[in-house]
Amino acid sequence: MKRRTLLISGAGTAFAAALGSPLRAQEPIKVGFVYVGPIGDGGWTYQHNEGRLALEEHFGDQVETIYQESVPEGPDAERVLTQMALQGADIIFTTSFGYMEATNNVAAQFPDVKFEHATGYMRNTPNVATYDARFYEGRAVIGTIAGHMTQTNKIGYIGSFPIPEVIQGINSSFLHARKVNPDVEMVVVWAYTWIDPAKEADAAKALLEQGVDVILQHTDSTAPQAAAAEAGNVYTFGQASDMAAFKPTPRIASIIDNWAPYYIERIQALMDGTWESTHTWGGIGDGEVEIGEITDAVPAEVKAEAEQMIADIASGAYHPFTGPINKQDGTPWLAEGEVATDEQLVSMDFYVEGMTGEIPN
Repeated sequence: MKRRTLLISGAGTAFAAALGSPLRAQEPIKVGFVYVGPIGDGGWTYQHNEGRLALEEHFGDQVETIYQESVPEGPDAERVLTQMALQGADIIFTTSFGYMEATNNVAAQFPDVKFEHATGYMRNTPNVATYDARFYEGRAVIGTIAGHMTQTNKIGYIGSFPIPEVIQGINSSFLHARKVNPDVEMVVVWAYTWIDPAKEADAAKALLEQGVDVILQHTDSTAPQAAAAEAGNVYTFGQASDMAAFKPTPRIASIIDNWAPYYIERIQALMDGTWESTHTWGGIGDGEVEIGEITDAVPAEVKAEAEQMIADIASGAYHPFTGPINKQDGTPWLAEGEVATDEQLVSMDFYVEGMTGEIPN
């Protein structure tokens, strides 16, 4: 069942004709990508680059791709975006939340260039689109596995930045771990980075010192996997990419971001002259969020439970945020059987009931 949410603004519709004229077939479309980290061998940027490579494979000489990695979120991003636009890019994908203002600022200066911002919400001009993935769906699955696998009943979570996307992931993981193991506690350490192996290793070690024996992460290096492997008897999950080098343990499953279908769809729209300013939010049912191989370290019955949840989320039969759910202070958030709206999810700034600690400002 197709579950990607597609919202087209009135401005995007009004300007469709102006922005949508097909490009001449003989001219390759120049596609730019701006990455917040190094491509490396796994993680967030690695998966976006896999999407770029899929574009090249799918379209062949109809496209030319360019990219720049390790671009800080701030003034440097505006400089890089401006350079790409001046180099003749027809469309530029900016692949980190912190590029939001830079994307919109540069888009206003280059109305003939299309810009697509990952995980953002701001579309100030009709040549800007935004896209995201329902990572919380995948985190419900790995939270379920984590709840079964912990022996200490302490699960650790390495947070990047306290934005709604990350808070959704923490809450989804905790809710589903506790559903299968009511004694579970979740300890969160904030790394304040998307990727920094040294900081991530320190965060993992801090969690291990608190008795955690399962680690989840919303940061993108394999440093937590390495720390868990060194400690022994600790389970981890690949983040954004499979991180298969650490199979069968400590990495026992993974949440994988598959951007290729979206990138191919959007470039095809540009070729067809149907590109519009949209916001999309795809999930497991769209193939944008995947669960990597669940290894034999996980008992067969737990694997079967996780696979059933994947199927139910994909079909729309189950939503990870279905009530009753209370906020951390005990006040009701979702009533029995009530499903969270997208508006509630994208503004999530609280922990759910049972979580300890505070979300930093």
